[in-house]
Amino acid sequence: MGSRLTEEQAAFAAAVRDFAKRECGTREQRDALTDGGREAHHPELYRRLADLGWLGVCLPEEYGGSGGGTADACLFLEETSYGMVPCGGFITTVITAKAYERFGSERQRREVLSGVVRGDVLAVAMSEPGAGSDVGALRCRARQERDGAWVIDGQKTWISNAHCAESILLVARTGEDKHGGLTMFHLPAGTPGVEIRGIETMRGREVNDVYLADVRLPADSVVGAVNGGWKQLMAGLDHERLFLAANMLGLARRAFDDAVAYVREREQFGRPVGSFQALRHRVADLATEIECTRLLVREVALDCDAYPEKLFSREASMAKLKATELAKRVTLEGMQMMGGYGYTTEFDMERHLRAAVVSTVYGGTSEIQRDVIGKTYGL
Repeated sequence: MGSRLTEEQAAFAAAVRDFAKRECGTREQRDALTDGGREAHHPELYRRLADLGWLGVCLPEEYGGSGGGTADACLFLEETSYGMVPCGGFITTVITAKAYERFGSERQRREVLSGVVRGDVLAVAMSEPGAGSDVGALRCRARQERDGAWVIDGQKTWISNAHCAESILLVARTGEDKHGGLTMFHLPAGTPGVEIRGIETMRGREVNDVYLADVRLPADSVVGAVNGGWKQLMAGLDHERLFLAANMLGLARRAFDDAVAYVREREQFGRPVGSFQALRHRVADLATEIECTRLLVREVALDCDAYPEKLFSREASMAKLKATELAKRVTLEGMQMMGGYGYTTEFDMERHLRAAVVSTVYGGTSEIQRDVIGKTYGL
């Protein structure tokens, strides 16, 4: 399938770019919205995105969404990332919303998906201190009591946006089988027994520890099937990896444009530093890699929309691997091209770098993505 945008998609992308330029176009605006770069999500601005109808970009119309597809969501993620819009809650929200859309009960879908369209943030809690890449090793346990209610105890860690989420999609152990004993639960914010503690990172506040002590949930809190969580997680990995890829594609584009703008203006030895072959060739290589990555991400997104029942494990892992590694490379190269100024907080490049370096870790490390790709070739 072709990777060109439709007229509607082009208009949508232009509208998002215009919003970003108007609301976040200056460093002063971005600092005010993000507490100097420490916060990746601004609730009030996020609600304004909801008012524009953009947060339901890939959700069904019956729940208030626009009925768009994966390609539309990727486009939104790419453009908001490029525009440095502080809507960090959207990435976990759209990933989690797809799980509710596919496996949730009608009540859960109506409650959660309609909330997403209105501006609610969602989080997903899988990782634990002893279970990261090996999700099947998680130990957070849910036991069902005689009245049907579930009682959950355990700890989750590295949970993005848990501190600003209206609900968390929690994965807990309900059986002894490593993969066949996992279940998804709908955990509303403010549920008694849940404690959320922020983890300080290079980017400030974005991830959290979540502690659960005798957390009681009603019987209908199960999302999908009891002990069916592993298969449900696997079914959503293509979208998760693709959404993360689109987000980092936008960041790579922004870091590239910022670097090019700098080397066009900065003069040494009587001429712009970008005119020297060493930098001109570096710019050419990065531009080519960005365009290749853009085509890959959009092609996979279009295929996901065209064949919704088909898995694209190889292609989605390729997109995630390529886009995140590229974002890290572009930001490092951008800092090198800008010299000492790239290292200062006066410019955005150091902020781009802090956002990019972790992208090769979350959502499945680059090593995991390579392993997945290799296995699809029978290796």
